[in-house]
Amino acid sequence: MNFKLKILYNLLEIKILKFLFKNNIKKIQKIRWNLLLKKISHSPFYKSYTTSPFENFPVLEKKDFLKNFDLINTKSIKYVNAVKVALKAENTRNFKPSINDITVGLSTGTSGNKSVFLASENERAYWTAAVIDRVIGWSFKKRKIAFFLRANSNLYESVNSKWINFNFFDLLISNEKNLERLQSLDPTILVAQTSMLLVIADAVQNKGLKINPDKIISVAEVLSNEDKGYLEKIFCKKIHQVYQCNEGFLAHTCENGNLHFNEDFLIIEKEYLDTEKKRFYPIITDLERITQPVIRYKLDDIIHEKFDCDCSLNSTAIEMIEGRKDDALKFLNSMGKEVVVFPDFIRRAIVFSDDNIINYSLTQIKENTVNLFVDGKLEYFEKAKKSIVKLLEKFKISDIHIHKVDTLDHIKGTKLRRIKNEFK
Repeated sequence: MNFKLKILYNLLEIKILKFLFKNNIKKIQKIRWNLLLKKISHSPFYKSYTTSPFENFPVLEKKDFLKNFDLINTKSIKYVNAVKVALKAENTRNFKPSINDITVGLSTGTSGNKSVFLASENERAYWTAAVIDRVIGWSFKKRKIAFFLRANSNLYESVNSKWINFNFFDLLISNEKNLERLQSLDPTILVAQTSMLLVIADAVQNKGLKINPDKIISVAEVLSNEDKGYLEKIFCKKIHQVYQCNEGFLAHTCENGNLHFNEDFLIIEKEYLDTEKKRFYPIITDLERITQPVIRYKLDDIIHEKFDCDCSLNSTAIEMIEGRKDDALKFLNSMGKEVVVFPDFIRRAIVFSDDNIINYSLTQIKENTVNLFVDGKLEYFEKAKKSIVKLLEKFKISDIHIHKVDTLDHIKGTKLRRIKNEFK
């Protein structure tokens, strides 16, 4: 079966099962869990668990997941090889990395530490079908998607078809050039992180950008109520959201504008943080991931559950995702123009400078000054500093003072944000 037919098959399956099990999510979860157990026997890590009850599977955090990467995946792919392939794609900006036809992607995620994801063609087809069903929508009308993100992927390109024209906008390119291209494209669907949507909104309001997308989707960062209200005022459109991370396509926006977990193909366990049971760490099991099984994976996002959504979905609604938003930094370039540097670039510059860097923070305190904390040896700090300087040079930003500080910029009891702008 070719790739496009696989997408169509999965799309029909998703729609049929969603209809049949609309009021019985637990039943479809059980069916899919039993099917998954038969498919993960090639995972050395999980092989001995396949006859065990679900609750006997270990709960893994990111460090455990990465430590056991070689044993967890079912295709005998080594972590070092996957990182090497993915980093090459990052450096060359040629985002078609694969190992034996398995797509390899790299992410720093919300924790700010790098991780690798693997996806087979079948898994890419399912992801594409789910995105068409819940985000893009099915239509025979030709549509143009403008997709702003730090990195592209075979996974994202999978939505390309006769009816969908996918266009990746590289955030390493200057805003001016991206906005010119955006004007020329005049997309039907605009997908970007909140901080970039705010840049685009400013261009619409103050710089003569004329686009009129049918749908606007916020990804990768938290969409605050204030930003949502401003964006909806500028674009005169409802702003949709997608909760997507290295662990999968987790949630989408319902007709009322609230995020809901995709519990027809995810099991969401809740590790509550309060007696009222309103805030929890989600423990994710993706029932469609086979190449790199995601089973009882604990995220470090804090979810505020929403209890009053009266939409047609019966899945858990999300009031807020606490602490996922780092700050964009703002500097003047060599021409005296203000340049926005998104936090994901800074995170990656730091964590990719040395594999030993785990704990760090960076805070902008003046127009040309940042405080940098890197836990460990002095050489780790120096490597991170050098990597940040190299990154800023790509934006024609120089003469930035990077001060070494000895403590993590974090107040105990609050959600950790590693990249902050206290100057703004």
